[in-house]
Amino acid sequence: MSALRSVLLLCWRDTGHPQGGGSEAYLQRVGAQLADSGIAVTLRTARYPGAPRREVVDGVRIDRAGGRYSVYVWALLAMAASRIGLGPLRRARPDVVVDTQNGLPFLARLVYGRRAMVLVHHCHREQWPVAGPVLGRIGWFVESWLSPRLNRRNQYVTVSLPSARDLVALGVAHDQIAVVRNGLDEAPAQSLSGPRSAAPRVVVLSRLVPHKQIEDALEAVAALRGRLPNLHLDIVGGGWWRQRLVDHARRLGMSGAVTFHGHVDDLTKHHVLQSSWVHVLPSRKEGWGLAVIEAAQHAVPTIGYRSSGGLSDSIVDGVTGMLVDSQAELVDRLEQLLSDPVLRDQLGAKAQARSGEFSWMQSADAMRSVLEAVRAGEFVSGVV
Repeated sequence: MSALRSVLLLCWRDTGHPQGGGSEAYLQRVGAQLADSGIAVTLRTARYPGAPRREVVDGVRIDRAGGRYSVYVWALLAMAASRIGLGPLRRARPDVVVDTQNGLPFLARLVYGRRAMVLVHHCHREQWPVAGPVLGRIGWFVESWLSPRLNRRNQYVTVSLPSARDLVALGVAHDQIAVVRNGLDEAPAQSLSGPRSAAPRVVVLSRLVPHKQIEDALEAVAALRGRLPNLHLDIVGGGWWRQRLVDHARRLGMSGAVTFHGHVDDLTKHHVLQSSWVHVLPSRKEGWGLAVIEAAQHAVPTIGYRSSGGLSDSIVDGVTGMLVDSQAELVDRLEQLLSDPVLRDQLGAKAQARSGEFSWMQSADAMRSVLEAVRAGEFVSGVV
């Protein structure tokens, strides 16, 4: 079998986008590793204020056009034009195309047939209502009915076993779904040696959008401040929901007990994690939960909702963190961890040990094996 030479990645955002998150980091890190191994990697994505039309980041050639929804239209036109030697993607000539479906697919199958592979981090049933009643219904119809039928002969890749089960429930054949888990950037050495905060600190590492349900973390800390008077909450990350959360903290009377750090550099992020006692990720839905493993590097255990899907893969319940079934249980388990240093240290140590199992090189090697199978017209299934 001849070597894989060129890959085209399609995603609605990249890591530089103000609303970029874990799924964008996954694609950029894997793409960078593939590029480092000699594969020509092109990423087609949306434009945003201040972003150049084209640039190279970590060996990945990024080509940008369109906005939140028009990115799909412009990408489809560019793919179609490239087949007759025209347009910005004419030099990409991909052996395989990775169609990242963040709710909506890029319909790459219409242009590239079996050479298109669909990457799904998680299903968006719980998130579509935010788009409004009409667009929400159309989006869920495309994601749940149209896309599985259009791509019924194509390879799927997802990042966790719960997400794979969700795809099977939508009608995707289980023997066409490969699981390639997230890797992990090494935490800066100077952030790992810092002290833990003397007073109890809880951290949330997340984009600030409705489905992350950060209100639940605010309310949990507000409920515990009477029993743990020096308790403080650090919220690391930005997003369009920020002002709603700031207002909610004010209504709870806890503005002085929460710090909204916004977008920060990696070193700052890891310093905040290192000083924290417990990480809370109260998302309604997660594909995997990269933040769980980032916190684990610092021996910080995570509490999250079992119903989120992916967190039941990234958190080993009762071993590296805790999975809960309600907001009341979230408050109870958070109080337990903050009040019991022995349990907290046990979970944190096991979380840290497990974090050593993940690397982007390993993820990229797994992805490459799937890409090579797609190029050969074969399917891969299960955890790679």
